[in-house]
Amino acid sequence: MKADGNPQTYEILLEGGTLRRGFWLYVWEVTTPDNQKLLYVGRTGDISSPKASSPFNRMGQHLGSVEANNMLRTHLGKRDMSPEDCCFRFVAHGPILNEATDWEGHVPRRDIVGGLEQKLEQELSQAGWDVMNTVTGRFALDEQLWKDILPVFAEKFGI
Repeated sequence: MKADGNPQTYEILLEGGTLRRGFWLYVWEVTTPDNQKLLYVGRTGDISSPKASSPFNRMGQHLGSVEANNMLRTHLGKRDMSPEDCCFRFVAHGPILNEATDWEGHVPRRDIVGGLEQKLEQELSQAGWDVMNTVTGRFALDEQLWKDILPVFAEKFGI
């Protein structure tokens, strides 16, 4: 039988640390077929259960077929772009906070990282990046954690 799927060879480097569960911040940098750069800002830490998955797990969900989880795919679709035609860089920082063992421990951690996610999205937008998503919520910003995190993303994205 002859191959009929136009086979290509790809290589993906995966760092084992991205398998750690907990509360992480991440940025997807998407290069479109016309060489445009788009960003998507996110975090781990569920809003509906006391879980905080790994960035590795979240990566697959973002590009998967489950509509409740594939926000990156959804945002690209709103711009009439297919993920299969793009190139991706995924920058994750964490775990900033460990996964909690119950809902009472989860919610404060989730909200702290939510404030950091919101600030990161705002800073990237203000720096001129085309950020596909807007992070909304009534999150307080933990200034000390932000001071520790800002240099990481500033180095990667020039903010």
